[in-house]
Amino acid sequence: MSGHDGHDTGGHAVSHKMLIGTCLALLFLTVVTVWASKLDFNELQLPELNIIIAVAIAVVKVSIVGLIFMHLRWDRQFTGFIFVGSFILVGLFISFAMMDTKEYQPEVDQANSAEVQQKLDELPAMPPKEH
Repeated sequence: MSGHDGHDTGGHAVSHKMLIGTCLALLFLTVVTVWASKLDFNELQLPELNIIIAVAIAVVKVSIVGLIFMHLRWDRQFTGFIFVGSFILVGLFISFAMMDTKEYQPEVDQANSAEVQQKLDELPAMPPKEH
């Protein structure tokens, strides 16, 4: 069988230079993730920006891992496109879902738990159910 379909040679040899570069890129992105988690975007009225940055960096990291370590870079382009595209869509979904968690926070009852427990204690005791 002649022709290259990405699976006829038993694998693709990755150079040490590329592996070291990939390692450095992943370590750099990890440092950026930790740094971004320490930033306070509440002052800018953008508290959800931490989540967006963290998910965006995670999508980049998973794309690098998939393209290099899963050898999708040397496979058909469509396979890599589907792989990276799916993680981008998952990242968007998680980002939008996490942004929505803060949307209704002011409407949530922020009552003091001691007050709530006191009112529960004042309720009349219910008789036990008979089976």
